[in-house]
Amino acid sequence: MVRVLIVAGDGVEAQEIFYPYWRLREEGFEVHVAAPSKKTLFTVVHDFEPGWETYSEKPGYRFGWVDKSFDEVDPGEYDGLVIPGGRMPEYVRLNPALERIVKHFFDAGKPVAAICHGPLILAAYGVLRGRRVTSYIAVKPDVVNAGASWEDSEVVVDGNLVTSRAWPDLPAWMREFIRLVRQRAS
Repeated sequence: MVRVLIVAGDGVEAQEIFYPYWRLREEGFEVHVAAPSKKTLFTVVHDFEPGWETYSEKPGYRFGWVDKSFDEVDPGEYDGLVIPGGRMPEYVRLNPALERIVKHFFDAGKPVAAICHGPLILAAYGVLRGRRVTSYIAVKPDVVNAGASWEDSEVVVDGNLVTSRAWPDLPAWMREFIRLVRQRAS
């Protein structure tokens, strides 16, 4: 059975964790979620309001399916990695156990999906140099400074890496990630 790890934490964008969690399970994959600690997560809803020059943030549904802490993860047990956005990436990227997890997937060439602010984690760990990516527009300077070329596109696939801009791109993001995971598993 294909096993996928989703990494998260408080402040994760609600749609960007719930959608892949249910979609990947619907696909028949075994899905585990890891966070800094094993707890119910507080999600946020980032929305685009008329007249706002940036997104707004509201409390989202609580996410109660965290299986383990980052320290407990053996990344060798998983076939793919999903990194949602929201405010979560800005603080979880400081966790050394998460860096170990993410680098394993890149070193092994396993599929990695990152959306919205998720590429902040990848930029922090030095795995974007020479890559083509997309992200939420506000993350563009971070990924460019990390050596990636940024594209304004619904989904960008570069080798094992699948990136998308934000929650409106969720279907394309998961479609391409599932394709890569299935391709690697066959």
